[in-house]
Order: sequence, then C-alpha cells, then structure tokens
Amino acid sequence: MEPSVSLFGPVDAILGPYIEYVLLALVVVNMVARAAEHSTHVKQARDGGADAVARSPLRVATNFLLLVGAFYFATVEYHAGIVFSVLVVGLVISDLFEFEARLVEARREVTIERPKSSITASVLVLLYAAYTGLFFLIENVWNSII
Repeated sequence: MEPSVSLFGPVDAILGPYIEYVLLALVVVNMVARAAEHSTHVKQARDGGADAVARSPLRVATNFLLLVGAFYFATVEYHAGIVFSVLVVGLVISDLFEFEARLVEARREVTIERPKSSITASVLVLLYAAYTGLFFLIENVWNSII
C-alpha cells in the first residue's frame, strides 16, 4: 500500500518498499543476540556473580533499531506499523524485566533460567514480521479463500 503522504521524502523512496524485510532481518538478529546473551549471562553469573552480569550491546542495539524501525514502519503502513510497534514495545519491556530477573537469580545463586517472556514476545514479533514481509507467498491462496 503506497502512503498518500511521504513523511520522510527520500528515505521513504529508498527504504519504504523494503522496510518489512529489514524488520524481519532485525528480528532474526535480535533472537540470535538474545540466545547469545543468555549463554553469556549463565557464564557471567557462574564466574563472577551478580556484579558480572551485564546486558549485551548487540541485543540492546537490535532492540533500539527494532523500536525505531517499528515507529518508521507505522509511517509507511499505518495499521501494520501500529500493530508491529505495540509488539516491539512489549518485547522491550519484557527484556527489561527479564534482565532484572537474571540479576536476582545471580544474587540468589540459583540456576539462571531462560528469559521465557522475552522469547515468547520475540516469537510473536517474528511471526508478525514474517506475516507482513512474506505475505506475498500465500496471497493467492489467501485471496481465494477470503
């Protein structure tokens, strides 16, 4: 769907048609960074305790880029962008709480668990990004049914 107003001019002309694919790639990179961060947290808690547990710069950067990309997507595709933005904001909020939970587990010296709510939120974001980005694969079947 072409927007009637180009909010960012040349940026919309260059990035606008490909934003769904960029966001899909960012979500995949974010999930890989999340897995790497979890294994790093386990190692840091085992070796140095709660003081050694730190956020991964790659995951923080991908969260920031996802937020910026989601808000930009809302200017290109209004409905899909708002839905995607809400999912990404939920992902970022769950990341904040999950990191604090990892610190508590490290302080209590218990087993560091996987960040279940962040994983669930990232899977939801991945599913929606795949739906918006790869819809052309099922569009004919979808239109024949609906």
